[in-house]
Amino acid sequence: MCSNVKRPGSILLSISVICLILNFYWPTRAQNVEPPSQKGKTATSIENKSNTESPSDLSAKRIPAEPKKIDQVGEKVGHQIDDFSQKASSRIGAWINSKAFYGITWLKLVLSFLLLFAVLSIERIVRHIIDRRSRIIEEKKELKPIRYLILQSLAKPLSFFIWVYGIYLVLTPLFLHFRKPDGTNLVHTVAQQAADLGAAVALVWFIFKLVSIVDFELKKWAASTDSAIDDVLAPLAGRTLRVFIVIIGAILIIQNLTGVKLGALLASLGIGGIAVALAAKDSIANFFGTLTILFDKPFQLGDRILIDKYDGVVEDVGFRSTRIRTLTGHLVTIPNEKAVSSGVENIAKRPHIRWLTNITITYDTPADKVEKAVSIIKEILDNHEGMHPDFPPRVYFNGFNDWSLNIMVIVWYHPANYWDMQEWLQRTCLGILRRFNDEGIGFAFPSRTLYLANDDDRQLKLKMLQGETVTYIPEGGRSE
Repeated sequence: MCSNVKRPGSILLSISVICLILNFYWPTRAQNVEPPSQKGKTATSIENKSNTESPSDLSAKRIPAEPKKIDQVGEKVGHQIDDFSQKASSRIGAWINSKAFYGITWLKLVLSFLLLFAVLSIERIVRHIIDRRSRIIEEKKELKPIRYLILQSLAKPLSFFIWVYGIYLVLTPLFLHFRKPDGTNLVHTVAQQAADLGAAVALVWFIFKLVSIVDFELKKWAASTDSAIDDVLAPLAGRTLRVFIVIIGAILIIQNLTGVKLGALLASLGIGGIAVALAAKDSIANFFGTLTILFDKPFQLGDRILIDKYDGVVEDVGFRSTRIRTLTGHLVTIPNEKAVSSGVENIAKRPHIRWLTNITITYDTPADKVEKAVSIIKEILDNHEGMHPDFPPRVYFNGFNDWSLNIMVIVWYHPANYWDMQEWLQRTCLGILRRFNDEGIGFAFPSRTLYLANDDDRQLKLKMLQGETVTYIPEGGRSE
């Protein structure tokens, strides 16, 4: 409740300060009106002066516009401040008319600070209104995103614009003290050029942020289509428009400040000259790589790809590079020229996932047990989940390893859903393990058996392998 009471009070205080300062800073409209008798003289003098001045002088005086009128207004403001200072000195003290520096009195400094506070108040009020309206739209979830985007685009550039011209207006009465005897005022000229530059930057900034509306509409259109290429073209169009706005804005600002016409110069260079001047060899190669990605479509947004040693999901395709999110969560940026020139393995486009494994059993497993092991695996994989009729499972006893008998298993899982296949693999492997345990079939693991030359067990094994009959006599016993 207290905050609601203080807010109108601060607004009224700011408005009162603004009105008070404007009363002493700027003359009334009546004072700016020239007598009819002088209008003709003024027009004649201006016309004569324009005839004598050279084109270079005119271009140099484009900014600031009509400096003499600004100086005349400043002189009238100075006279009003002097009149006010005489009245104020009788009440406050003579110190208020004393000069601080460059002939500027303390009264002008105090009024400048008060006006600066008024500018700050205006900027805060405007920003508060915009932010409050934006929050209302966001909280109510109104279906008016364009209005919300316009407010968001306007907030910061408008604040910057108010600050630029507000500070310029605050300092205007002080510029009179920097005028040289010949009538030139470098400080005033530079300040007005800076204000004009700030206003132009604010305008370009606002238009630049308005591109978010174009982005919103393009993304909404891309989402309504089935073509994946539209999802790539939508952000690229927004970026292209932003670059175009920045370039055109910079050209117009430079042309306005310097008076040099850059349009004819850029047009004379030609499209090829601009491309060579603004882009290096790698940039051009990356741009054509972008066109290749867009039209040849080796991959699209959301595809899992493998480029060189990077395995991840495509998150963004820009003019210069492609960004992929690796399986470890890292964001990798790859130039588009490299993406199209090197081999790209599009994992997302695979029709199935192949599972190749080798099941090893011990060497002492009899042949019938080996056949049983193969039949168990075939039985479990028969008509398995994800089996395609054209890709039945393949199970073969295909070799003798150093330490095991090898059974090769190849399975193709459709569709290529990695996590669904992992669930199926877990059930399948558990089924094979249980059936092998029930049949007494042992799994082999890497091992090595060493026989010593004088080992009795070694001689016994050799005789058994040669087919001789061996009678085993236990120690302390007799044969039967």
